[in-house]
Amino acid sequence: MSTRSIKRAAVVGGGIIGIAVARELSNTLDDVQVTVYEKEDHLAAHQTGHNSGVVHAGLYYEPGGLKARLCRRGVQLLQEFCAAKGLPYEACGKLVIAQTPEEQKRLDSIFARATANGVPGARMLRGDQIPEVEPNAVGLSALHSPETAIVDYTAITEALADDVRTVGGTIRLGTEVTSLEQQGSGVVVATKDGNEHYDLVVTCAGLQSDRLAKATGEPSTPRIVPFFGQYFLLGREAREHVKGLIYPVPDPKHPFLGVHLTKRIDGEMMLGPNAFISFGRESYAWKDVNVRDVLDYTLFPGFWNFARHNVPSAAREFQTVISKKKFIREAMRFVPSLEGASVLPVTRGVRAQAMNGDGSLVDDFVIARRRDTVMVRNAPSPGATSSMAIAEYIVEQALAE
Repeated sequence: MSTRSIKRAAVVGGGIIGIAVARELSNTLDDVQVTVYEKEDHLAAHQTGHNSGVVHAGLYYEPGGLKARLCRRGVQLLQEFCAAKGLPYEACGKLVIAQTPEEQKRLDSIFARATANGVPGARMLRGDQIPEVEPNAVGLSALHSPETAIVDYTAITEALADDVRTVGGTIRLGTEVTSLEQQGSGVVVATKDGNEHYDLVVTCAGLQSDRLAKATGEPSTPRIVPFFGQYFLLGREAREHVKGLIYPVPDPKHPFLGVHLTKRIDGEMMLGPNAFISFGRESYAWKDVNVRDVLDYTLFPGFWNFARHNVPSAAREFQTVISKKKFIREAMRFVPSLEGASVLPVTRGVRAQAMNGDGSLVDDFVIARRRDTVMVRNAPSPGATSSMAIAEYIVEQALAE
């Protein structure tokens, strides 16, 4: 560990990862003054406040990769933090259900990864064992993860922020960072209100991460291409049909998972999300069109490479975008008793999908250091689950010579 002197540190971004990093800096470094910059007027305004609230157990991720390592550590830290702060944490469990022999083979591979990643309690179920966990669910086989949990990530972000403020940190809301400039020593943070110098800057800008990186002199790729995910809430009459989380088996032919069922920490039951190109990085309704954002991806060759290779996926997802019945039918593959259930649309999420120049999607976390700046270039799911572990990792990177 380095003994380099860091007396002033800045974090750009007030989502759960940015606030976790600010807290970790405050707790790790002696006499450090930490400042968080957030362009919105409240914390957790984008991906953190629009996700499903799932604490992922680490089923899918390549053993040894950052996702696998930081997810398992992140679960432990989230559990401890929620217990210490009296925040709700419910291990409602999750089933990943195979409906075809081909899906069964893929599910066996996922189980092998889950075992390698040390996911507690993970086990395979035959079709006739599925109702023991989810009485109304059907399938050929399933992977059961009893420790997969649900939380309120916005509440966790606010509690992390309270810790930052308690030790003297500053959180500047409504303050957008326009660029960062490396000096001989330290970094100048520019906003519309002026410039300030810091010994260390960590950027956790989510949907705007590539733009901030580019404004700082870094490559513009991986490029952020926004995909919205629509959720529906099951009507009260159908809410009790599902006890926990029910997911499809990921299909390598499709870049996104498909519709699944997710219990929320407030007791509501969600269907979704689908995934389709968004008309803006922060557009949570159809009428919200950001021309700059649309031009960003339509002028990006990588996007068209991606689109060419994913026509069947786009067709599948578009059906669920335009048809509520199709959306529900997707869920009924796993829980047939949902037929006739009422659903209500709820706010969308927009995922910051990092895409390479050739159109391939960036899968693992990407955290890059350039002298006195550490940039989170990609932190998709399980980013929220891993947030406190990502913070540990970033601070360790920042302190290394």
